[in-house]
Amino acid sequence: MTLRETYLTPKTLKRLEEELESLRRQKRQEVADRIQRAKEVGGTVDNAEYDDAKNEQSFIEGRIQDLEWKLHQVKLIPAHTSSKGVVKVGSHVVVEDEHKKRQEYTIVGVDDADPLAGKISHESPVGKALLTHHVSELVQVGTPRGNVTLKIVKIR
Repeated sequence: MTLRETYLTPKTLKRLEEELESLRRQKRQEVADRIQRAKEVGGTVDNAEYDDAKNEQSFIEGRIQDLEWKLHQVKLIPAHTSSKGVVKVGSHVVVEDEHKKRQEYTIVGVDDADPLAGKISHESPVGKALLTHHVSELVQVGTPRGNVTLKIVKIR
């Protein structure tokens, strides 16, 4: 895996840490118990319960690895960022399209993204395009329907 910062709000960091702790302390043991019971009842060959438990174990171990990797590279997004007029992760940005329609976005990390709430990932096409730009700048965003030009109206 390539080293890549994981941008998280303090709230999401806490949620992911709690999930990791639950997986390590609780879920691992629960699935190990399921595997043991399934082996005792029907062995390991042609045993659907055993296969299901092993699949769940694989999923849990993969999720633990994913969370450990993310949490190893965390960069917190402060509640109040000082943007100094430049769009960055944590910025609240108001943009206007060619039809003078305004949209408001908060640039967040992948795990905090919620497009319906106006929180877009810094890795999304719009998020990527807005990063490092200033108020009044025009930004081209590639979309499935073609390029869209957005004007940055306000950054806070």
